[in-house]
Amino acid sequence: MTITFIAYILLILLTIWGGKLKIKPRDFHEDSTGVEAMKSLRGFAALGVILHHISQDSVMQQIGGLALFVNMGAYFVATFLFCSGFGLAVSLANKPNYLDGFVKKRIFKEILLTFYINILLYGIVYLIDDIIAWSKAGGAFSTRFAPVQWVTNLVGLTMMNTYAWFPIVMALLYLMFYLIFKNIKSRPVGFALLFAFIIGMGLFFCWNGHFAWWYGEKNWWTKWGSPNTIWWREEKVLWFNGEWWVNSAPAFLVGVVFGTYKDSIIKWFKKLYFIKLIVLLVIGVVLYGISLYGQQKFGYWTEFSGNGPDIMLKVKTYFCQIPSVTIAPVLLFVIMLKYYVMNPVTKFFGKYSYDTYMMNLLALTYMQPLQMKSGMLPNGTLLGIGGVKVQAFINSIKMIPHMNALMSRQAFYRPLLYSVAVLVVTILLGMFEHWVVGKVKKVIK
Repeated sequence: MTITFIAYILLILLTIWGGKLKIKPRDFHEDSTGVEAMKSLRGFAALGVILHHISQDSVMQQIGGLALFVNMGAYFVATFLFCSGFGLAVSLANKPNYLDGFVKKRIFKEILLTFYINILLYGIVYLIDDIIAWSKAGGAFSTRFAPVQWVTNLVGLTMMNTYAWFPIVMALLYLMFYLIFKNIKSRPVGFALLFAFIIGMGLFFCWNGHFAWWYGEKNWWTKWGSPNTIWWREEKVLWFNGEWWVNSAPAFLVGVVFGTYKDSIIKWFKKLYFIKLIVLLVIGVVLYGISLYGQQKFGYWTEFSGNGPDIMLKVKTYFCQIPSVTIAPVLLFVIMLKYYVMNPVTKFFGKYSYDTYMMNLLALTYMQPLQMKSGMLPNGTLLGIGGVKVQAFINSIKMIPHMNALMSRQAFYRPLLYSVAVLVVTILLGMFEHWVVGKVKKVIK
């Protein structure tokens, strides 16, 4: 498969470019947990999430494109959360009065501000798209969302951008970190409380499911499109409608623990390093097997078994998966003592990781028509910014004939074109959002 081969080769090169290796047994990187190294690791995670989202496209699923990334999203998110928890704990230990002003600086300015700007950007794009579609179709004007849903989406109570669950979870984790360690001096007690909160989130999803199953007659969701279907009962509309909200969150706690006892943990791993690394790898493989077993045996999407929500099956799957997802960033932490990578690409994605993630759904949505056999885009489709149609843009630079000829020869070039387009547009939109957020921060400073 062309796209898979190209992607894997590029990723291998990316893990070599800028790689720093300590060969001697007693020689270790002293800066493997520094700001730049951790930011580079987050860059890898951000790129991995984008590839994961591309791999979940229906066409990519059919042809097996980027198959390695299909089930890896939780591991990339876990890596990001581990780095976040680690950074908070290190700062708490080394910076006097670190928690003073924490809510304003770290939660509002760094997380929620981007979240709400992202909502506005998505809302503008969707509204323009709806207006263009209406102008071509005629009739009474309507939008993709009901008026009430527009309000709840803009407020953030429901999901304008279904990928924007991440900043909500981050804000909740950061808030609990602040409340716990602001008021409790005992670190073990604080860890226990944070653990209880994270597991509580996981169990809440197991009850909540992928949609509001709890409102209406039993198994009402097996009749999608029936007159009694209500917009807020649909998939991914409400908070915690999906296992992705919770299955990576325990990595945040592990990052906090590692950041708190960083020096002691690093010192311990340096003794008999290679033996401990091999043991950790074996444990990781076993836990990954348990995770796969749980997802295949029980599963998260139990609502469609015909037996109601089947909450306990979700619970079993959750507890089978989280050990594997949690140990993955620990393994990376240990490997980086000997080898880590820092290059312009990882630095770039490390800088724009939050914004590229948040804008990725727009790129995936509006580049989707590039998968079509004709290579042509339907009327009313936007490239997300300023109401510019992708088709008009491509025609203007006279690329369509070449793309159509290319696509007519080999169908697998379409997924390649789609993947490249998604990556490029995601980067551009992420940079644009980052720029907007920066301007707003200067105003409210």
